Amino acid sequence: MEKLPSSIFNDVIGPVMRGPSSSHVAGASRIAAIVRQSLDNKVKKVVVDFDVNGSLAESHDGHGTDMGFVSGILGMPVTDPNVANYTELAQKAGIDIEFRILDYGAVHPNNYRIFAQDEDGYSHEWEAVSVGGGMIEMQKFDGFEIKMAGDFFEVLIAADCSEKSAEKIMEIIDHYVSGYDFALTDTKDSRVLFELKFAEKPSLDALEKLNNEDLVIDVVFIEPILPTHSRAGCKVPFLTSDELIELSKTDSRELWEFALLYESCRGNTSEEEVFRKMSDLVAIMENAVEEGLRGTEYKDRILGYQSYKIDEGIKKKKLAPCDLLNTVIKYITAIMEVKSSMGVIVAAPTAGSCGCLPGTLIGVGRSIGASRDEITKGMLAAGSIGIFIAESATFAAEVAGCQVECGAGSAMAAAGVAQMLGGTVEECINAASIALQNVTGLACDPVANRVEVPCLGKNIMGGSNAISSANMALAGYDKVIPLDQTIKAMYDIGLKLPLELRCTFGGLGKTEASLQIRKKLEEQNNR
Repeated sequence: MEKLPSSIFNDVIGPVMRGPSSSHVAGASRIAAIVRQSLDNKVKKVVVDFDVNGSLAESHDGHGTDMGFVSGILGMPVTDPNVANYTELAQKAGIDIEFRILDYGAVHPNNYRIFAQDEDGYSHEWEAVSVGGGMIEMQKFDGFEIKMAGDFFEVLIAADCSEKSAEKIMEIIDHYVSGYDFALTDTKDSRVLFELKFAEKPSLDALEKLNNEDLVIDVVFIEPILPTHSRAGCKVPFLTSDELIELSKTDSRELWEFALLYESCRGNTSEEEVFRKMSDLVAIMENAVEEGLRGTEYKDRILGYQSYKIDEGIKKKKLAPCDLLNTVIKYITAIMEVKSSMGVIVAAPTAGSCGCLPGTLIGVGRSIGASRDEITKGMLAAGSIGIFIAESATFAAEVAGCQVECGAGSAMAAAGVAQMLGGTVEECINAASIALQNVTGLACDPVANRVEVPCLGKNIMGGSNAISSANMALAGYDKVIPLDQTIKAMYDIGLKLPLELRCTFGGLGKTEASLQIRKKLEEQNNR
């Protein structure tokens, strides 16, 4: 199966969610939503295993994995205001969910091994990974190898191939269903699994008839869970910044317009619809700023309401006279406080880095009198940079440290700022490269099992870095290293970071102060 291009709305900007971590909350919810569908939405019992050597063993509770997974099993969106009451809701629904920490040799730090059973005793086993920014990959189903990301209508067909070959069984399947975009096959002993991917929803009546065939053991239908669906033969105009710069030499579009072109091709939709979707996301980001500035309260967090302190400091003439930077600091803080109080935010590119990009673009936009549409254009430009990162690296700090979360957000913000200030395609891309070069090697070492400290400071640092980098690029500073090469270098550095500096409580996370704060929060929550 061909590798499909990344999508701005799948991989980069989004999902809209509540909770501290997109890879842990939104990713877990999406994994669970697929598991739920496999049992016709009638789950009774679930056992979830995390590998002792992965990041989820320590962080699944504090980073919201349990909450996200249970919400997905319940069929509850992660934007639901009651999502934090997941334990009580699962009990009320009569669903038994157990999380276990075992040593089973998982390769990926965000690996899930799942057993799920319905009320009639019918069960499935799944293995999945959360790959960053809320994106997932279902890798095994009942022991068979699969490749499912939630962007297609999927049909899993298990059959007995002891008497007929897989090819003969496929002929039977083709009699009932056709028009699939991809077909993957895996065999195990005398059984075969067919994974059929559809861009359009197949006939459920036909699937039911197929399930009655003698050789067919089981048919499982899964609907897409991602906002942008996929299809075979999807072609996009560029996949790297080098390709885009070359294209821009003969095409006068601005960076935000190239982003519209890209995503309309990727999602098989109009450029107007892409712009509307991004504008809607910007509105949610702006609402998070306003909600945060009004003040937030939440019991289970380290940092309280602090965003108002910037204005107080200005009134008292205690702060350095830098109105733009102070506005950006205030807005980033407000968004991060909404996140830590279980408010609705947009993961951009992740929940842990959700303040940097929107706080910077909204702050800069309002400071220069930009309209919502102009800020949306900046966000689209930022999204195009995110595509390059998604294609060549990752947004998962568990894989490559905070440089791929706050660092990536900073690079995206730099391009967005440059766009709003009238930068050319190449200037915007250069701004992103400069910003990313400044943060290579950034560790992910959260304090007290919470995505707050040093996350707030790193988001703010990312914002100030973005503004500086945009100004440098617009002034004509030499970026030296092209963006594509910078992204590859960043990813290489991230893979070489020790595990404990990739969201596994090394660094600041293992300081005495961090351990004391964690103990205090755990005692507080157990009262």
